[in-house]
This record gives sequence, C-alpha cells and structure tokens, in this order.
Amino acid sequence: MSRETNSPAVRTASYEADPEQVHRVLLLYSGGLDTSVMLKWIQDEYHAEVVCLTVNLGQPGEDYDVIRGKALQLGAVDCHVVDAREEFAREYLTAAIRANALYGGGYPLFTALGRPLIAKLAVEYARREGCDTIAHGCTGKGNDQVRIEATIATLAPELKVIAPVRSWQMGREEEIAYAREHGIPVKGGNEAAPYSIDDNLWGRSSEGRWIEQLDHAPEDDVFQLVARPEDAPEEPEVVELAFERGTPVALNGERLDLVELIEAATEIGARHGVGIVDHIEDRIVGLKVRDIYEVPAAALILPAHQELERLVCTIHQNQFKPQLDRQWAFLVYAGLWWEPLRTDLDAYMQQVNGRVTGTVGLKLYKGHARVITRSSPNAVYDASLASFSESGGLFSQSASPGFIELWSLQSRMAWRLRNE
Repeated sequence: MSRETNSPAVRTASYEADPEQVHRVLLLYSGGLDTSVMLKWIQDEYHAEVVCLTVNLGQPGEDYDVIRGKALQLGAVDCHVVDAREEFAREYLTAAIRANALYGGGYPLFTALGRPLIAKLAVEYARREGCDTIAHGCTGKGNDQVRIEATIATLAPELKVIAPVRSWQMGREEEIAYAREHGIPVKGGNEAAPYSIDDNLWGRSSEGRWIEQLDHAPEDDVFQLVARPEDAPEEPEVVELAFERGTPVALNGERLDLVELIEAATEIGARHGVGIVDHIEDRIVGLKVRDIYEVPAAALILPAHQELERLVCTIHQNQFKPQLDRQWAFLVYAGLWWEPLRTDLDAYMQQVNGRVTGTVGLKLYKGHARVITRSSPNAVYDASLASFSESGGLFSQSASPGFIELWSLQSRMAWRLRNE
C-alpha cells in the first residue's frame, strides 16, 4: 500500500488532513486489530510519529498495561491511558439519566455518550503532545465517525483528522495478513470473524455476523454481559433505587458514588437477564441496521428515574418533557453533543429534576424489570384525594358535571357540524 493509492484523492472536508502535512499523530488506540494495524500503517505511510491515547470508560476485562505495552512495542512514541470513568458518569451519564435518554425507543446511547468524551480527550492530548493530526478507527458506515470528527472540528479547528479504516479499503482478511507481515499480535486469534463489540460502563453492543440477518434469532454466544433470561434465577429479586435531584445515589439503601452504583446495578440486572435489546436502528448516515445491546444498568435506572419523574411532575410537564427527551437523545445520537440546543435542553432537564428525589422499587425476574413501589417527598399525589373510598375534601365530585360540559364543548360542537 502507498499513500497515493490509499489516501483519499480529494479531501471533502476542511478538517481532513493533507498527507504532506501529517507529522505527528494522536491515535485513539484500543489495542484491537484495527487500531494496531493503523499504528504501524501510519508510521509507514505518513512517516509520522504516533502518540497513542487509550480511554477507560469502564470496559470490562481490559488490561491497560498490556495495551500500553503493545502500543510501545509497535513503535508508538508514547501511549497515554486515561481513566475517565468518573467524568463519564458525572458529566455524561447523569445528563442522560435526567433526559431519560433512549434513541429510537430502545437504545440507551452508551456509545453515543462515550464518543464526545473520547474525542474531547483526544483534542486535549493532541495539543499537549504537539500533534497536528488525530486518527481514529471508525468506518465510513457508522455513527462514530460523525461523533468523533464533529467534536474535533468543533473544539480544535486547527487539528486535522485521518480515518485509515475508512479510506484504505482493507477487509478483515487483509488486515490479518498485514498484521502477520508486520508482526502485530492479533487479539483473540484470527480464525473466525468476531462480533464488532463496543462497551463501556453503561452497556455493550454487538454487530456483524448473523446479526445482519434480520430473520436470524440471537445466538447464545453473543451475550457476554447479560445472562440469558432462561438461565436467570428462579426466584425474583426486588431492588430499590434512591435518587436525589434526578441522580441515582443509593442502591438497596447503600449510598454509592455513581460509578459504583452503575457497576452494582449492572451485576444485579445482568444476573436476572435484564437489559437485552434486539434493535432496528436508523443510523445518522442513512443506513438501517440491527444491533444487539446488553444494558442491564440502564434497564434498571432509566425506568426508575422516569417513574419518579412522573410522580413529582404535573400532567403538563409529563406531556411536554418526553418531546424534549426525544430531541436530546437524537442530538446526542447524531454526534451533536456540542450543539447549543443540547445545553439549552440540559437547563430544562436540570430544572425539572430539581424535584426528582425519592425511591423506586423494581422486581426483577427472568429478563423483566417492573416498577412496584415509588415514594417521594415531592410527589404530586394525595392518597385521600385519589382514594375511591372517600368523598369531599379538596376534590368536589359535585363540580365534575360542569367541568365535563365545558371540557367537551368544542368537541361536541365539531361532531355535530360534521354529522348533522
């Protein structure tokens, strides 16, 4: 491969790198096949120095010392490993919980939430290390290229971007052959094409293989985080989540910081088979795809938060906020974390959540999590008013006929005009 044959002939965006001006590259490095091949390829094709950045957002089972050692072995000038779990939880997941963030009615935005943080850190380390270019391993068919490149172009217009996987036209077999030729270890072997996996503190996604066949039911080996519901315990379990101002603060009566709470909720939900989402999704680049998500913590925390929010808000707030929730989720999914409307919406989310304090109990059983109890000092609820066993008080039942007559007036008039 040569720079002439594998780099784009024409740059289509101002932030794309001119190959002749690439001298020092900040590479977002995971240690997997794509980014390991990229690390060697960038050195050879651009004759550039490469500084690696690996970001810990709570991916399970990673050995970051091994990842850093591999990067240095493959010629990286340095490899920075950043533990960003606390920032991810505090700045990104908290906002998503307040916004009940689901895209397309099912996807709890964990990858979409992680990418702007990763790209922001890439900008910080690229500037610190004197890099002129940032490289990532996204393909041209996914959403992550949008999220990462939009962030870089917004926060650091002086930095340029290269996306080798998008331009070099190598399939997996070619990548494996390149890795063998250059002595690059292939994580997990290379006999079978793996699922394409992304995971962090908030969940795990799987793509590829049979998942692309819509009539193919999920195979058991895809579930590496959540137990199959058939294998979940035979006895249900009740968990209680406590919130303060819209943020979860305690699980089963024990106060935990948010990272610890999410990890504990993940373990409980996963054990009971809760949080499997088999989802048809409209990507921002125009493709319709199928994803398998495992999101046990989100499957507990989001419904609990939404239930508590309904309890403390008025009918008008409860009619209005879901519209803003959907808009918030769309902006984040679409890579527009830095769009001013998102921060405008955050202001409303924070205002509403100022009263979202209380506890919610959920019963978990074989893949299902159902709200069974709720309480809040701010509940817009009065048992004496709601009760069918009492009459009078602040609610005058005798006033109802007059209300009904006025409430239905225009509808009754319109019906007559159309039918008489």
